[in-house]
Amino acid sequence: MTDAERASRPGGRTARVRADVLAAVEIELAEHGYDGLTIDAVAARSGVHRTTVYRRWKTVAGLLVDLLEAGADDAWAPADTGSLEGDLIAINREVFAALTARPSVTQAVIAASFRTSEAAEALTNFWIDRYIRTETVVRRAITRGEIPPSTDPHQVVMTATAPLYHQLVLLRQPMRQPMAVHYAQVAAASARRAD
Repeated sequence: MTDAERASRPGGRTARVRADVLAAVEIELAEHGYDGLTIDAVAARSGVHRTTVYRRWKTVAGLLVDLLEAGADDAWAPADTGSLEGDLIAINREVFAALTARPSVTQAVIAASFRTSEAAEALTNFWIDRYIRTETVVRRAITRGEIPPSTDPHQVVMTATAPLYHQLVLLRQPMRQPMAVHYAQVAAASARRAD
């Protein structure tokens, strides 16, 4: 294989197969939930032979775990708007969009994680990774002198985002995007007053 061929095939066939299968898992999970997620349906939607899917992932739980692990391997980073409030608003807008999309892959993955211990562990690891990345916005605000150095980054992020998950996922009540913005503003104001 030449260098040009390698450049045109980043990751090669294995990476393409994984990407196709995981994209199919997202769609199937969002449309049919965990109970409706089958290896045969994923194989059909992805265009990957079912034998390949069974060999690589073995079970529906294996598909879900790999989907969550792939999410932790992505390049996502929070926006840098230049202010803590702006950054938290951007984060909450992303969370709001993910939780209110129809069908919501995020809500489907959260629900499915309650079905197997492997998926629950993978989701926990995913959230740990996401919170570590998201806490960057608070550390930037500390560096800018916007908030006290003693501010707990995790607490600020939780204060901003937790109400969205509580209302949209746990209570299954509607929320308008201005409320998501409001919770971000409240968290930023609270961080500015801390100490």
